[in-house]
This record gives sequence, structure tokens and C-alpha cells, in this order.
Amino acid sequence: MIRRIFILGGLLGTVAVALAQDETEELTKVKERELEDVRERISTLKKSMDEAAADRDRLASELQELDVAISEQRIRIAEIEREQRYTTKKKEELDTQLAEREARLDEQSAALAAHVRAAYLSGSQEKIRLLLNQRDPATLGRLMAYYRYLSDYRAENIEAVIAQIRELEVLRGQIAAEAARLEELGKTRYAELTRLNRSQEDRATLLGSLREKIKSEGQEVERLAAQEKDLTRLIAELTSILSDYPIRSEQPFSEHKGKLTWPVAGALLHDFGQPRAGGGNMKWNGVVLAAPRGREVRAVYHGRVAFADWLAGMGLLVIVDHGEGFMTLYGYNETILKNAGDWVAPGDVIATVGDSGGQSEVGLYFELRSGTQPVNPRRWITRRPGG
Repeated sequence: MIRRIFILGGLLGTVAVALAQDETEELTKVKERELEDVRERISTLKKSMDEAAADRDRLASELQELDVAISEQRIRIAEIEREQRYTTKKKEELDTQLAEREARLDEQSAALAAHVRAAYLSGSQEKIRLLLNQRDPATLGRLMAYYRYLSDYRAENIEAVIAQIRELEVLRGQIAAEAARLEELGKTRYAELTRLNRSQEDRATLLGSLREKIKSEGQEVERLAAQEKDLTRLIAELTSILSDYPIRSEQPFSEHKGKLTWPVAGALLHDFGQPRAGGGNMKWNGVVLAAPRGREVRAVYHGRVAFADWLAGMGLLVIVDHGEGFMTLYGYNETILKNAGDWVAPGDVIATVGDSGGQSEVGLYFELRSGTQPVNPRRWITRRPGG
């Protein structure tokens, strides 16, 4: 009876585990479908905004294509350089192994040569000599045992030398392969850098045309107003899309006012609320931080990437939804390293500093919004990176 209870309990436990696994797998599939739905809706929104922006300004549309192409080229170059570093390290390790194996082979070859010389000097009949020169059977037995051990050692030594030679050949082949890989990576990197330089030259020419057009037509105010309208629409639409997938956190974003860390270390170029040059009554809704090109941009708090794409006036832009209606915006980036729907934690690298969107200076645009309203980020973020 007790045995049956144990068996029944074991079966119930197995069923429970199987059901839990099925439930987890089903939940994962639901989450993946939700993520795909979010990305599809954001992609549709972006396409609609791109079409409207292209109708309004053809040059800005061309600038988007070049900024995106340059970003992709820089990401590929960074990947190639990482692969080069990995391959170089691997080749150095193989070179070290080769040197160690060659030194070991030299030692074993020297030992083998010594045995061969000893055997040669003793003549080809050394075993017969041992038999004829000994009268004591006990001594003869010991000498014969020593001789057998010596012969076995010689055979093992020969086999070890042969094995070392084979291993060295394998190592040399691996080193040659890594050297060829490095050479190929070098050629690929050069080709990507050539394409990057060409894209940057095309971008500089386009920016000159764009600025001349704005200057001649006196449309700076209208351009900034249109870009602000686009951004407000984007945030409103994202809020609507993401309302079906709310963020729940044990520590809400609102509880961290004044405790957050800046996304990048840099000097303040433009402050929240300052008038924008040539923008009439237009003011900065965020801050611009001067920082070296390529410096890592980090998320300020937990959240989900709501947008990761190019937007007129913002260039390559990342928007992170933190819940409670709060969003942080990171613009002017050189590269974007996250996708819409990705979860981020404080300090996660989400982009790199650049000047996309037609900026005259390299830096990061950072903005904080509550709903669709911009708020002063300096009241929320006080800590320096690494502090």
C-alpha cells in the first residue's frame, strides 16, 4: 500500500513538472508573439512617418539613408576589429604552444640521440655481450631486466618524438589558418573603411546642400517645429502601442528622482529650456552633452526599448519606456545597439555617441518625458557615470 502511494506521488510529481514546463513554454511563445506584434506596429508607424517626412523634405530622407548606412558600416567595422583581436590572441596562444612543443621535441630528440649513440658504441651484439660476460645468474637476470627496460624506453621515446612531430604539424597548420584569417579580416576591414569614407564624403556634401537650402529659404523655424511635431506624434503613438504591454517594476521610475546616473560623461552644450539658435520661440526640450564620437551611451534605468531608429532632427534615436508614462530619449547617435522590444537595465549600453541627423557637433541629445511633456532631466539625473 505504502509503495503504491510512493509510486502515485512520483507520477503526480512528474506530471506537475511536465505541466509546469508546458506552461513556461506556452508563456514564452505568447511573449514572443507579443514582442513581434509590438515591433510590427512600431515598424508600420515608422514607415508612415518616413513617407510623410520624405514628402516634406527629400534631402532629409537622403540624410537618413546615409546616416543608417554609416551606422551599419561602423558596426561591421567594430565586429571585424573584435574578430581581429580574437584571432590575434588565438594565434599568439598557438605560437606559444608551438614554441613549447618545439622545445620539448628538442629535449626528446636529444635524449633519443644519446641512446642511439650508446647503442652504436656498444655494438650490434650488446645483448649477446651481456650474456657472455656474466657468470652470476642473479646479476645476469638483473642486467637482462635493465636491458629490457632500456629497450622499452627507447621505443617509447621514439614514439613520443613521432607524436610530437605530428602535433607540431597540426599546430603549424592551425597557425597558418589563423594567419590567413587575419589577412582576410584586414582586407575586409580596409574595404569597409573605404566604403565608410565614401559615405561620409557623400554625407558632408548632402549636409552642405541641406544647410544652404535652409539658409536660402529661411525655413529654420518651420523645420524645427515640424521635427518637434514628428517627435510628439511618435511618443504619443508609442504610448498608445505600449499601453497594451505595461511595465511593472518593484521600484517605479518615479521613486528615483534625483538618484539616476547620466547616460554619458560629457560637457553641457545646450541646457533644458534654453532658446534654440534660429528657432524663434523654440526651446531645447532636453540637454546636449558633448562627448567623443563612439563613446558608449547607457540606459539610465530599467525599461523596454520602445523605439530604435532614425528620426528627422534626432538622427539615430533610442527611446526607452520606463513605465508610469516616463520615457527617456537618446539622440544624435552614431550607432544603435538595441532593438525595439529589448529590455534594458541601468548602465546597459544602448548606443554610441555621434552626430547623426545633420548635427554640426558630436554629442548626445538626452531628453526625459512624462507622457508627451518634456521635463527637466537635471532634476532627475544627478550622478556622473562611474561615480
